[in-house]
Formats: sequence, structure tokens, C-alpha cells
Amino acid sequence: MIGYLNLILRLAIWFLLTANLSVANIIIGVSIALLLPGRPKTPGALKDWLRALGEVIVAIVQAYVEALEIIIRPHNHEDVVMERVKPQRTPGLIFLDIFLITFTPKTIVLKYHEDGWYEVHRVRRRND
Repeated sequence: MIGYLNLILRLAIWFLLTANLSVANIIIGVSIALLLPGRPKTPGALKDWLRALGEVIVAIVQAYVEALEIIIRPHNHEDVVMERVKPQRTPGLIFLDIFLITFTPKTIVLKYHEDGWYEVHRVRRRND
């Protein structure tokens, strides 16, 4: 059986594509959402997604702080570092990690290495 979040996502995509909330379309959408094959569920996936949601909130605040820092004190030194991917990340969580790193003004992911590393470009002040 597919997870509730996956079912809701599939139905939301179906209703956005069809733009029709008739009874027949709802039945067709639920049938298709249940019949489409799903990935095997991982037991800690929901906990990881909730933790990732908290990281998104922190990243939004961090983005504003970093933008103000760049405006007030120019950052003229840059480097490329390798950061380790957190263990046992699903492809969706890896995408979210890359998005969060790139969302902040001082960092951007240049490349994701399949062996579990992000190549990250960052700007900083010389004395940081």
C-alpha cells in the first residue's frame, strides 16, 4: 500500500492536471493513484521529512541574515568545499538538501557526487 503523503501528492497532481472535481473524475483519480506502482516505504521517512521541514524554516531565516551580511560587509573570498550527504537520504531528501544549500545567498551546490558528497561553492569574508 502506498503512503498517505504519496497518495495525496498523486491526487493533487491529478486534480491540477484535469481541473475537474466531478465525482467521476475523483473516482478515476483515486483509482489511478492507487494503481500506480510505488517505491518501498522506508520506516524513518516521515521523521526525516518533518526534520527537513524544520530545516526549511531555518534556511529561510538564514537566507535573510546572510543577505543582510553580504550587503553590510562585502564577502570577497570564495572557495569550493566538499560536504558529506547525510546518511540514508532518499532522492527526495537529497533534492531538498541541495535546494536548501542553494537557497542561502552564500552557498550553491555545483555538483552532487553519487558516492555521497556535495560540491559546494561558498563566498565568505577573508577572516571567517
